[in-house]
Amino acid sequence: MTTVIVAGGANLAIALAKVVAGVLSGSAAMLSEAAHSFADTTTEVLLYVALRRGARPADESHPFGHGRSAFVWALLAALFTFVAGGGFAVTHGVNTILNGEAPGNPTVSYIVLAIAFVLESVSLTQSVRQTRRAARRWRTPSLRFLRLTSDTTLKAIVLEDVAALIGLVIAGAGIGASHASGNSFWDGLASVLIGLLLLVVAVVLARANISLLIGQAMPLEARDGVLAILRATPHVNAVYELYTQQLGIGNVLVAARVGFVDTVTAGDVQRACELGEQSLRAAFPTIKQVFLDPTGASS
Repeated sequence: MTTVIVAGGANLAIALAKVVAGVLSGSAAMLSEAAHSFADTTTEVLLYVALRRGARPADESHPFGHGRSAFVWALLAALFTFVAGGGFAVTHGVNTILNGEAPGNPTVSYIVLAIAFVLESVSLTQSVRQTRRAARRWRTPSLRFLRLTSDTTLKAIVLEDVAALIGLVIAGAGIGASHASGNSFWDGLASVLIGLLLLVVAVVLARANISLLIGQAMPLEARDGVLAILRATPHVNAVYELYTQQLGIGNVLVAARVGFVDTVTAGDVQRACELGEQSLRAAFPTIKQVFLDPTGASS
């Protein structure tokens, strides 16, 4: 949660600096970058709400907790980025291409872009390290983990940082080309490209949150790990069915129909189920709910 608050404050400061630079230089690309940063700031606010709402404890009406409400708020954040960030940048860029004036002095824009690039690079480095650590725990490649993880906060921050760095490069190139040629077309084109970049990020995040809301399973590599642990549990001779589902950020449900050898006692089955559950929780800390259905080998 601290990461979200810090990122939101940094994005707001960068957005205000970009507004000043955009107004002073008359650059459409800089104003689009400001819209980009304002969209990121709003996203951080919505992600903060998502974390707070999703962390509410279970109750009688919601026995598995409120984890999926985090995906709802993250979906709203993606939609805001699509409409407010991408829509503004594309519209403003097209208007600049059609009716733009001669570009002004780009010095302030370059300074702001350079500072923003450094800050976004630091943020991306930290989020990538966090992604790699989490991917190792899930025993899955980092890119696949990022695509399938239920941690919508981490996913949004990584994608925002990547998009921010690409957008800064595009803005710098557009401003430079417009200043060199005296034609605002390149500045407007950069604005449109920044807007399209935001639209792509918004669509990716929206699709991911919709999948989680529908009921997404654990990554395949993690499910294989769950299967291996259950099969290695004493007295287990087969796992007939395995179901996993993301109930919220860092909250996974596991349900399985487990076959035991016919010679074991009821006490052995109970102890094996308890051991299996403990082993799963130790290997995958995000597994919060485990339901094992014992069955005989002949079932």
